Amino acid sequence: MRDLQLSLNQTQRVRLQVALQQLQDLASQAAAYSSVTIADTILVNNEDGILKGHGTSELDGQVVATLCGVVERVNKLVYVRALRARYKPEVGDIIVGRVIEIAFKRWRLEINFSQDAVLMLSSMNLPDGIQRRRTAVDELNMRSIFEENDVICAEVRGFQHDGSLHLQARSQKYGKLERGQLLTVPAYLVKRRKQHFHHLEQYGVDLILGCNGFVWVGEHLKTGEHDMLDDQEKRPEISKSNKIDEEEQERTFTPLEVRQHICGIANAVRLLSALGFILTVEAIKDTTEAGVSSNIEIKDMLGPEFYVQIVEREVQRRISLLRKKG
Repeated sequence: MRDLQLSLNQTQRVRLQVALQQLQDLASQAAAYSSVTIADTILVNNEDGILKGHGTSELDGQVVATLCGVVERVNKLVYVRALRARYKPEVGDIIVGRVIEIAFKRWRLEINFSQDAVLMLSSMNLPDGIQRRRTAVDELNMRSIFEENDVICAEVRGFQHDGSLHLQARSQKYGKLERGQLLTVPAYLVKRRKQHFHHLEQYGVDLILGCNGFVWVGEHLKTGEHDMLDDQEKRPEISKSNKIDEEEQERTFTPLEVRQHICGIANAVRLLSALGFILTVEAIKDTTEAGVSSNIEIKDMLGPEFYVQIVEREVQRRISLLRKKG
């Protein structure tokens, strides 16, 4: 029960213990032959040309594990995937970060990694959308694009010689994130997939699962809406200041219903993270819908009763999957 302090009554405690024991039994059945601990022998059936990858070593002619995890195989390559590990960036990763410093022609971002990431001014689209060389005026206006504590989404472009990351944000789907919540979860709960941007249409919410463990839940904004708003800001000032104020309020206002959906989805992410379940858009939507169908208020989604219900639902889901496979 990481990150959640729950006060369970006797009945809830018994239900939780039974459900967790069932999950442990199901997990041990699924990984009986693939999970290893340190110094365990990895069976390779005396195959020739076996390549020993991360987490493996050779001892007395046998391949042994050097860390705890699950044995994975890709053709002749054998390696051990750790169950829990820090974020290890790869080129092409979709990440969410927070600006911590504005430097010469670059922004520095905190991305839940051992080193800060760098987003160069030349590696992103300018507000006007025109592809051109960056000038001294653009450098002076960097703070008008991103400033300290802004949350942005970008893609890992490469690595510098000192190990720090280079980011790029040349697509319209990347850029500044507003009107939402930034959540921090263990990076190993977010698996690399083809799609990390999700638009939950029934809620009017955008969900971004960053590979670095930063999850963004915010109001849905159509592609190019940020650029349109920037263009409106650059137009000549209107003489009537009250009209400007009305436009500003309408532009930044988030409806109450959407804010409630954002909080509900964010609580679903927090709950799944506390339980140690893999974060997928299907699991998040299922948890959110379970709260709605059970008439659970948003503030009670992190309470003990719903916590136990989600564990029991996960048990039933895994049992049904095993039956289908069987």
